[in-house]
Amino acid sequence: MPGKKSRKRQQGAGPEEETTRVWRGFTLNPFQVRSFGTVDRGDDLLLSAPTGAGKTLVAEYAVEKAMEDGRKAIYTAPIKALSNQKFRDFRAILGDQVGLMTGDLTLNPGAPLLIMTTEIFRNTIFERSVDLDAARYVIFDEIHFMDDPERGTVWEESIIFAPPHIRFICLSATVSNLNQFGEWIETVRDSKIETIRSTDRPVPLTHYLFFPDHGPTRADRVKKFPRRHGRRRPRINRSHLLDRLEREGRLPILYFCFSRKECEKRARENRRRGLLNREERERMSALFSEICDSYVVEPDAALLELKSLVLQGVGYHHAGLLPQHKEIVERLFTAGMLKLLFTTETFALGINMPARTVIFSSLRKFNGVGFDTLMTREYQQMAGRAGRQGIDTEGLVYSILEDDRVSPGDVRRLLSNDVEPIRSRFNLSYNTLINLHTRLGGEIFDAWEKSFNNFQWKRTSRKKRERNRNKQVSLIRKRLAFLREAGYIREVGMTDKGQAAALINGYELQAVEIIHSGLLDRMSEIQIVVVVSAIVFEERKRDLFRRMDRSVLGPLRREAEECIDEMVNLERSFGIRSSLARLNFKCGAVMHAWCRGLSFTDIEEYTNCSRGDLVRTFRLTVQLLRQIRKAMPSNPALHRKLGTCIEIINRDEVDALRQLQA
Repeated sequence: MPGKKSRKRQQGAGPEEETTRVWRGFTLNPFQVRSFGTVDRGDDLLLSAPTGAGKTLVAEYAVEKAMEDGRKAIYTAPIKALSNQKFRDFRAILGDQVGLMTGDLTLNPGAPLLIMTTEIFRNTIFERSVDLDAARYVIFDEIHFMDDPERGTVWEESIIFAPPHIRFICLSATVSNLNQFGEWIETVRDSKIETIRSTDRPVPLTHYLFFPDHGPTRADRVKKFPRRHGRRRPRINRSHLLDRLEREGRLPILYFCFSRKECEKRARENRRRGLLNREERERMSALFSEICDSYVVEPDAALLELKSLVLQGVGYHHAGLLPQHKEIVERLFTAGMLKLLFTTETFALGINMPARTVIFSSLRKFNGVGFDTLMTREYQQMAGRAGRQGIDTEGLVYSILEDDRVSPGDVRRLLSNDVEPIRSRFNLSYNTLINLHTRLGGEIFDAWEKSFNNFQWKRTSRKKRERNRNKQVSLIRKRLAFLREAGYIREVGMTDKGQAAALINGYELQAVEIIHSGLLDRMSEIQIVVVVSAIVFEERKRDLFRRMDRSVLGPLRREAEECIDEMVNLERSFGIRSSLARLNFKCGAVMHAWCRGLSFTDIEEYTNCSRGDLVRTFRLTVQLLRQIRKAMPSNPALHRKLGTCIEIINRDEVDALRQLQA
């Protein structure tokens, strides 16, 4: 079996090579030497190493090798922000030989190196919108994202269906079932894969726990937690820890909070700390103005507050900020100007922005259902931002323990190497099912047979394997029957509706139902934008919106809602747990105002929703409008109308291209 070859190679590898090798001025560490050798041999590579250990250098080497051979490379990342960052990084090295595809943007798609989100790569496999014949390597950054409950299936589908000539470079934070994952890739791809695991950090970490009234204590020396004082522990005076770290010169600090509100609150509480001297403040002011000019950022209350904070060396960063404001904070931090940054966990994802010290405001967070202790993988990824290579001899990590529900056992788990395994999230979307039905027909069930889900269940008892197989096959059959009844597929091949849905990824059925209802032909440009935004809008708790005036859509709103409701009800009639969302017009008044030319400052009276979330909704609307336009080239009048729709929404802060070119 191919999987056995993978295990044997790793077990027989012995000590890591001692060969000294220098590339681009970097003296390679042992796992980099071995990884470069794997690339030279042309094998697939699965590399696991701690955050900040130098995995990206391996990706850069694979890109260079592909280009030397006249081939192409594709670099995929889990989120658009990371894709944009990688585009900038590689463009600084390779200039116009780099392209970008994220859904928001398509730049230089014929370039020998294409940066993509993983979803876009999965889509290109079916659409053939990119010449994959010339691709030598696909680099999966943060491959452990395959464990993501909502989007993990994208990674799995990409690995299964990518053309067989493509070699994979899979980069991962530490995972416990690395060998199993490698064996599955080797089996499903029928190719050799080198699995390399490194646990060494270039800058070692020292972990501390911070208790109420007890100060910091080395985590490895804590056997039990201090006794509670009465019924409740006193609340922590968090400034004591920051005061101490400031006195001891332990800056810069990344302070992880698990809510946007807390990030902003903590930053404002520390705005008078004054972490910059006079010369640094002058440099900060000049750099801030320079970056604002490059992004053409309009001054407003939010920007003025941001400036007042950063001139003290303090900042905050989270997904609710305008993308341009996030970029400003990131560039100031990268430049070493910010000394104390309060941020959510997304700051730790992929982007190489280390600090001397990391602080956790808590070891518990909301996981989508309730509050729970962090996963070991999450803790280690964030903690791994502590310690700057070539600057610090150690990275410092402090966890504030104010919540009594965190136990000594929880802390031991977080500090151990017993990181959670990757689990399959295989869940074929309707778009994927339509494409596979057309390509594979009755062999579509082979797709599940190749899944990591099936591979993992093979290690269980026969009874459990059969139960799981029947469950998965039944679900696929129900979805295919639903698609057939809804008019998307035939016994062989797809219908016109299916052809349109095959070109739309995410909200494909809602979009196609609206298209084929004829509603778009009867709507104005602004009305189309409002309806499409109701397809993509995802409501956040506590966000309030002004009610949309009935005159905006009139009776067309009810027609659109009934069109989608019919599909939702049909899906349920097949016993499928509802995956289709109904239209949500709560953002309609805001979208209508934006399309009429109002600014973000103007539309604040329409909602308390954060600007970052509004930009995300607006950009998702643009993305879906582009896909709808691509899916219906035979209607030139509507094609032109959709182009106008995109123009009236994709302006100012929403225009991702303007942000990227700054």
